[in-house]
Amino acid sequence: MEITGMDRFKNRFRLESLHFVPGVLFLVCTGCTQTTYRDYWRDAQLAMIRGDYYAARTFLDECERRRPRRVENLHDQGVCCMMISRDKFTQMNHAAAMRELDHGLAYFTSAIDDVPGHQASSEGKNRTLELKGQYEAALEQAEWTLKFVGPSARQYLFLARELEERGDKDGALLRYRQAISAEPGNPEPYSAMARFLLRERDEPGAIQHLREAYRLNPRDAWVAEQLTIRGVLPVVQTGRATAP
Repeated sequence: MEITGMDRFKNRFRLESLHFVPGVLFLVCTGCTQTTYRDYWRDAQLAMIRGDYYAARTFLDECERRRPRRVENLHDQGVCCMMISRDKFTQMNHAAAMRELDHGLAYFTSAIDDVPGHQASSEGKNRTLELKGQYEAALEQAEWTLKFVGPSARQYLFLARELEERGDKDGALLRYRQAISAEPGNPEPYSAMARFLLRERDEPGAIQHLREAYRLNPRDAWVAEQLTIRGVLPVVQTGRATAP
């Protein structure tokens, strides 16, 4: 391709700009790639879904620095403390586990103080107190292996519905995924996810979650009806039908 005089002038101008104003160029470039609160919040949610609560806490700390005392962030910090405490307990580090629970309770309490009646944080606080009781009982019996209580699917479903009502569909989807991850054997999160995906007109995704909800609870009339309407279940059923 032929290079014109105007092209050479533009190239020279770019080089001179780089030579004389590197500071300005640096500021412009870094401004373009600055990580936002929303970026860190999304990274935290994905880390929680993966079960990496240490990484999630790092991202949430960044969120706190950018927008202090947001109720969603306070709730998630409480969840991270709860889950990290379980890790400390399995390492037989009781003192660290109890410290994490105390921090978690403080986060949930702050969220409730800021937004009285915040359902997800109230649920989280109750679950944290229950976990604290588990630890104390386990220590009395010198029993270090137990089925830990964790954050409930209900917490995440509360948060998912709040975000959906505010129009944050991406955030709501992440919360529904967290609800499934928290209780994979519970049909309710799958059913809730299916309802959300149907509202978003994602039929294949909705059917996938309806199948799983039906597998876990074939007596759910709404789930069976939705699968029947879509031809996944036969219209006339004898006994228990199996979703193919």
